[in-house]
Amino acid sequence: MQLGKLLDGIAVSDFRGNSEIEIKGLAYDSRSVKPGYLFVALKGQTEDGHDFIKNALQNGAVALVLEQSRWTDTKAAIVQVSNSRQALSRLAVNFYNRPFKGMTLIGITGTNGKTTTSYVLESILSAAGAVPGVIGTINYRFLGQTLEAPVTTPESLDLMSILRKMADGGVTDVVMEVSSHALHLGRVRGCPFHVGVFTNISRDHLDYHNSMEDYFEAKSLLFRGLGEKGPHHLTWAVINADDPKGEELIRLTEANVVTYGLEKDRDVRAERVQLTRSGMTASLVTTAGKIDIHSSLIGDFNIYNILAASAAALCLGIDLNVVASGIARLEGVPGRLELVKNRQSLAIVVDYAHTPDALLKAISSVKPLTKGRLITVFGCGGDRDKGKRREMGRVAGEHSDLAFVTSDNPRTEDPAAIAAQIEEGVHESGLKKLEGASDDGDLAGPGYILELDRGKAIRSAIGLAYESDLILIAGKGHEDYQIIGKERKHFDDREVASEAVRELEIATHNRNISISSGGVIYP
Repeated sequence: MQLGKLLDGIAVSDFRGNSEIEIKGLAYDSRSVKPGYLFVALKGQTEDGHDFIKNALQNGAVALVLEQSRWTDTKAAIVQVSNSRQALSRLAVNFYNRPFKGMTLIGITGTNGKTTTSYVLESILSAAGAVPGVIGTINYRFLGQTLEAPVTTPESLDLMSILRKMADGGVTDVVMEVSSHALHLGRVRGCPFHVGVFTNISRDHLDYHNSMEDYFEAKSLLFRGLGEKGPHHLTWAVINADDPKGEELIRLTEANVVTYGLEKDRDVRAERVQLTRSGMTASLVTTAGKIDIHSSLIGDFNIYNILAASAAALCLGIDLNVVASGIARLEGVPGRLELVKNRQSLAIVVDYAHTPDALLKAISSVKPLTKGRLITVFGCGGDRDKGKRREMGRVAGEHSDLAFVTSDNPRTEDPAAIAAQIEEGVHESGLKKLEGASDDGDLAGPGYILELDRGKAIRSAIGLAYESDLILIAGKGHEDYQIIGKERKHFDDREVASEAVRELEIATHNRNISISSGGVIYP
C-alpha cells in the first residue's frame, strides 16, 4: 500500500519524504522491521520506541511515524504525529483494509468473568450456526486454529492482523475480551463494537491505573465509544446492573441498554438456581420469554457469566432455545473453577482468581459444595499491585479452614517478601500459623501453612485432604508456566494436582499391600 493512502484519516503535523513509496508491512518493534516496512515509534511504560529508530532503519524501514522528529539525515520518509499510538491504530485499520467490515464485534470488559462469558457466548454462537472467533486471556482461536495469547487484548496492529485472518477465513462474529490496559492505550480504538458487555468491577491493576477511579474510567471507554463508528440504534450495552457501577455505566452510554442480574427488574435474570458439584440448573427469564437452562459450570457467580452471554446473544437476535442449547453444550472453561478429575474422589478445583474479589467469589462458590474442610492454596504475583496482597490474605483466612500461602508468579520480587505481605492479612483474619502435619498426616485444627514452593504446597494440600474436603488452588488457572525472576518455567496447577493424586494413590496402594502382607511391600 502506498504511504499516502496508508496515512488516510491520520492528523499529520509534519511530513518529509515520498508519499508514493510502497509500504510492505508495519511494525512497532524495531526487531520485527523488514525491508520496505513502516516503523511506528511508541512510548511505553519502561521503553521509548524513539530510542530504537536506528535499529529500525538498519533493519530496512523506509518510513517512520514519530512523535518527535529526531532523524533528519535519513532517506526514509518521516511522518510526525501528536500521538503515535493513535496513529498506529488507524494505520493498522488502513493496512488490513478494515478487516472487521462484515463481522459483528462483541467486546467484554470487567474485572472478573470476561473469559467464562466469552466461552459461553462462543458456544451459543456456534449453536446458532455462526462462525465465531475469540480473542481473550487464554488464547486467540478461530476456525480450529489456536494462537498463543501473550496479552488479553493485543496491540492494535496485531489485533487487525488477527481480524484480517478471521475475516478471510469466514468468521462471522468476534468475541473479544477487552482489558482496561487495551482501552486506556487505544488498542481497540478502530473497532466498531456492535455489543459491549460489562461483567463487574473490583480492585485490580492499580499498579497501572493508580486508583479505582482511573480503572473504572478506562473500563467505561468501551461504552462511551459504542456508536461512534456507526448508528447508535444498532449498538447495545449489556450491563450487570447488580454491580454498584452498573447504573453509572448506563448513564455514560448512548447505546441501547440491556441489564442483567438476579434482581427482579433486570431485563435478563435467573430464577430457581440450583448448584451442585456437577453444574447448575436455573430458569432464564428474559424480555423474549422464559426457558430452563442447564450448565456444567460450577459456582454461583457463574450464573452472572451465563446471564451476560445470554443477554448479548439476545441482542444479536439469537432464539432463546438456541441460547439454552449453547449454554448446555459448554463442558467447562480452562482454569475457571475447573474440576481436576481423579480416581481418589477428591474435590480439587483450579481457578484463575488473583484479586481479592475474585478469590472471595471463588471461595463463596465452592463453599456450598464442600462437605468437610475448604483448603485454599494461593499466592500473589510479583511486580504487580502490592495493595491487594493483604486483602487476599484476609479473604483466604476468613473463609478457609486450612490455607497454604505460596508463590504465584513472583517475577523479580522476593517470594518471601510477597508472602510476608499476604500473611499480614491472614493474621488479621485470626487464622493461626501451623508448622506442618503431624505424624499421622493430620493437623491440629484450622490454620495456615507457609510453603513458598508452589508444587510442594499443592502436594501437601492434597496429601492432607479427605474425601469430604474441597481443595481450591487459586491464582494461575489456565496458565501453564511460572515466572521466577525473568525466566518462564513450565508449571501447570492442574498437572501438579493430578500428579499429586497419582502419588497419593500409589502410596495408599503400597501401604495397603504392606499391611495385608505383614509389612513386606511387593513390587
